[in-house]
Amino acid sequence: MKKLIGTLLLTAIFFTSCTPKAVATTTAPVAATSTAEQLAQGKTIFENSCKKCHGLPKPDDFTSVEWVGIMNSMAPKARLNDEQHQWVYDYIVSAKTK
Repeated sequence: MKKLIGTLLLTAIFFTSCTPKAVATTTAPVAATSTAEQLAQGKTIFENSCKKCHGLPKPDDFTSVEWVGIMNSMAPKARLNDEQHQWVYDYIVSAKTK
């Protein structure tokens, strides 16, 4: 009986370890889709909302990919809606020196 339980336990462990794991996803802004007016709004939001709590980082301080993570963590704190989030991200990416 102990061998049967041990075999069943090992089989269960084997199958659970071989199943694909759920991948955590983050909301990443899509490629720049903002108009010039929206980019200007993004700049204004960036300068006003972000500066309320801390100094403004330069767009070149982080890569575009790093900005995704930063924006995903900071946008809710700044109470940005999805559209504003996109505008700020697009502004930051467009303001980076190439």
